[in-house]
Amino acid sequence: MPAERVTVTLSSETVKSIDRREQNRSRFIQEAVRHELQRRRREELYRSLRNPHPESLQTVDLGFDDWAQQLPDESVTDLVDLASGTEIRHAEVSSNTANT
Repeated sequence: MPAERVTVTLSSETVKSIDRREQNRSRFIQEAVRHELQRRRREELYRSLRNPHPESLQTVDLGFDDWAQQLPDESVTDLVDLASGTEIRHAEVSSNTANT
């Protein structure tokens, strides 16, 4: 993966603490940033699960089986040429659902 050089200002005490534990500051900071980004993504997911989008709640209330039965009666072969993977027709979207 290509790397980019960035300048980060840290307190001298923080740099000393890193240097006592790790020989490669850049690798240490890279790993710390990666862990923090993962933690924030998990936090965002948990927040989303605690406060789901209203349409998600409607789907849950409806139940997956009922929701799936409301889908158009089309098979994958109607939409895609499985041999080449190219689309062979478009499904029309009503103007009511296009803006949601």
